[in-house]
Amino acid sequence: MAEADPWLTIIGIGEDGPDGLSAASRAALAAAETVIGAPRHLALLGPVAAGERLAWPVPFADGLALLRARRGRRVAMLASGDPFWFGAGSRVVRMLDPGEWIAHPGPSSFALAAARLGWPLETTECLGLHAAPLTRLRPLLAPGRHLLLLLRDGAAVPAVAAYLAAQGFGDSLLHALEALGGPRERIRHGHAAAAALEWSDCAHPVALGVAVAGAGSTLPLVTGREDGWFAQDGQLTKAPVRALTLAALAPRAGERLWDIGAGSGSVAIEWLLAHPSTEAIGFEADPARAARAADTAARLGVDRLQLVTGVAPACLAEAPVPDAVFVGGGLTDALLAALVARCRPCTRLVANAVTLETEALLTAWHAARGGRLLRIDLAEAAPLGGRRGWKPRYPIVQWSGLL
Repeated sequence: MAEADPWLTIIGIGEDGPDGLSAASRAALAAAETVIGAPRHLALLGPVAAGERLAWPVPFADGLALLRARRGRRVAMLASGDPFWFGAGSRVVRMLDPGEWIAHPGPSSFALAAARLGWPLETTECLGLHAAPLTRLRPLLAPGRHLLLLLRDGAAVPAVAAYLAAQGFGDSLLHALEALGGPRERIRHGHAAAAALEWSDCAHPVALGVAVAGAGSTLPLVTGREDGWFAQDGQLTKAPVRALTLAALAPRAGERLWDIGAGSGSVAIEWLLAHPSTEAIGFEADPARAARAADTAARLGVDRLQLVTGVAPACLAEAPVPDAVFVGGGLTDALLAALVARCRPCTRLVANAVTLETEALLTAWHAARGGRLLRIDLAEAAPLGGRRGWKPRYPIVQWSGLL
């Protein structure tokens, strides 16, 4: 084996076994000293490879150690379909240098499912739910949308159907696609409300197509979602102020938010809903509120919200630095000074003040550091005797600027 040759070949194998492998994949298997993969994949392989066969262990991380131990030998790793689309490939190559590996992907389960159903992949939501909670589906549930889901096993199919029915989307048409591309392939169609009871014998590997239908509530795409989406005890940034707050925070793909004084977690949750790559850490002194915010985030499909229980600025010390900070409660001059010391230059900061004391603090910061100072006066129509009048809310003063 030449020093410059990749020692690891990652091969996507389908349910048709060796028949679907490319010439390059066959050559790599024939030359491999070790072939490692899930027992199901090894069983599909047949006599193509003559080297040592090694079952990938559970947990998955133990298999990474087996690969590292064989570094420099010729190793072929088997994975389902396309190893880099909700597959194991990215986790493996993360520990390797670019020249150490090569990949020969096969058709992905998404591609095979779309080919059976006639759905355009570019407008179909594709999601891997092998180890993820079903609530990840919640932001995607809108009538008329198509979803393709990769599931951990056959038992997950009726579980998804029951979840859809519980959310008011029991009319959704489901397509259970079992062992696509192989001799055991089977496709069944039915509505979620019925499938939750009847589809208990789906075989692994299984994908699920969902044509969403029903009268369930659809989570809006814009910020400032209705307050009723968020469990709360009164400590909530109300929808109109929240919309202005998120506009000032200006979330961007891949960025991390600190939400200090998280309360219900509504600002952090809307930040996470803005893009699947965003991150957020909520800091909340009240453990009950922190737990409630975590539950709401999970229910709305953004279980990646991290909650830290503690009082700022002391609780900020161990957190990874943010790209943006929102202070919704506990605003003090000491906290603002601690943020300047802790955060990178040009971190975006948005702070909302209700009291005269915190308003004065933000006014002073605006005078010293610039940025934007905004006063938000809101009023809602309410009964006034036999007629209606405007009922004002407490005004909010918002400062947005750079640390």
